[in-house]
Amino acid sequence: MKTEWYILKVQVNREESIRAALERKVKIEGLERYFGDIVVPTEDIAEFTKTGKRRIVKKKLYPGYIMVNMAINDDTWFAVRETSGIGDFTGSAGRPAPMDPADVERILKLGAEEDDGDQQVKTAIPFNVGDRVRVKDGYFQNFEGDVEGVDEANGRVTVMINIFGRSTPVELEHWQIESV
Repeated sequence: MKTEWYILKVQVNREESIRAALERKVKIEGLERYFGDIVVPTEDIAEFTKTGKRRIVKKKLYPGYIMVNMAINDDTWFAVRETSGIGDFTGSAGRPAPMDPADVERILKLGAEEDDGDQQVKTAIPFNVGDRVRVKDGYFQNFEGDVEGVDEANGRVTVMINIFGRSTPVELEHWQIESV
């Protein structure tokens, strides 16, 4: 039977547990031949703790949604709809709309690259160019300036600080500054 990829609306922050519950339900009801992969699309993001340590976390690309590769019939439809936490399929007028194969490939490829470790991990830096910030740690503590550049790969931010009447670019770790 031909399977296609569909998007399911689920409760936010329960994507992984709902994915596991759906996999259990499929196995219990003997519907494995109608289902392929059930995926929560994620990407790896580097975050910095307050002490400056870098840690890798998985961030959901689409919170509140999971992707499922399945063939739709009455049994699979009811198995999905009866799983706790699943709202509905995406689509119109109650009819599930399959995903475009190019979109599926792009999303799955993004997750696969990060699993292989080939792609550089993005850093979650909460500042954008032009933001007004205050230095909270280091030599320029309590100085204010504007963000001039963001280096996500290294977790550093370039801030233009006014020192002795001159704007001077200062490169800081992103945890050394805060929004004003």
